[in-house]
Amino acid sequence: MKKLIKILFCFILIASVLCTMPAYANYNAVYEKSLTDSGDNPIYAQIYLLVNLDNDTVVFEKNADKQAAPASLTKIMTATVVLENCKDLDEEVEASYEAIHLLDGTGSSIVGLEPGEKMSIKNLLYCLLVRSGNDAANVLAMHVGGSIEGFVKMMNDKAAELGMNDTHFEDCCGLTDSDNHYTTAKDVAIMSRELITRYPEVFNYTKIWMEDITHVTNQGTSNFTLSSTNKLLKMYEWTTGLKTGSTSKALYCLSATASKDNIDLIAVVMGSPNNKVRFQDAMALLNYGYSVSALYEDENKDTLPMIPVKGGVEDEASLIYKEPFRYLDIEGKNLSVIEKTISLPP
Repeated sequence: MKKLIKILFCFILIASVLCTMPAYANYNAVYEKSLTDSGDNPIYAQIYLLVNLDNDTVVFEKNADKQAAPASLTKIMTATVVLENCKDLDEEVEASYEAIHLLDGTGSSIVGLEPGEKMSIKNLLYCLLVRSGNDAANVLAMHVGGSIEGFVKMMNDKAAELGMNDTHFEDCCGLTDSDNHYTTAKDVAIMSRELITRYPEVFNYTKIWMEDITHVTNQGTSNFTLSSTNKLLKMYEWTTGLKTGSTSKALYCLSATASKDNIDLIAVVMGSPNNKVRFQDAMALLNYGYSVSALYEDENKDTLPMIPVKGGVEDEASLIYKEPFRYLDIEGKNLSVIEKTISLPP
């Protein structure tokens, strides 16, 4: 008996809407003018970008393609490469003398790892993403890449794979002042998206305000409390992460992810003048994004018609929807006026 011919159909949804607000092309100019006129919530960062993850729409930006030092935003790529190459996060890694003492005299953010100390990859990721520990970054890099140089090559290879054409890394933590270590707000958004969509478990780290870590060294066992560098977790209720960064060259940077009413945004700010302002800049961007975003969702649970089958063992076949339908609007369309039609092939 012949097998029943399986027919796959795609459901086409057509939205017919009324436009009630200015076109997106005018949003940046309108918003910048309103900021100038009112003085409320201005954005002080030299570079910024707001992206809606639902459809990768750029909602608002300034100098998003301009190359700049990323500081510890670099660790977004560090975490991505680690998670891509480490399947057992309970595996213990030994901190080498080189990984720790490369940071001597830098005065940079560390979590106090000691040569010979062993810590799980999971806890090292807490140190990396919660506290922005440069020593944790070096230890992870040497474990995954065999050397820091080898790991940095993996970072640059991954950047090329993702189409981050205006990015080049020279270290794994962003501490360097080299002019050859640079990225753009656009590329930061690309690697941020890669990290949170491919490895959503990263939110287990980036949503944390404080986490206790245990140091086990030759001198004994001690506890260490990690406190997040991302103050947006306390300042903005819809925050889900992601990463801060600051150096004298980069000034103050932030890639912030947020989720509200099933709408996910990434706000990238680079070159903010101080620690407090970068969070205010991010909140201004996110608030703007949510003020102009509207989401239409259809679970597609209604019954579809049967379709005739010619030349099969059955006269007709049933249909199912491929997936729910989501439409994200940032142009002020009237999403209450939706016409749903079904288009079937002969």
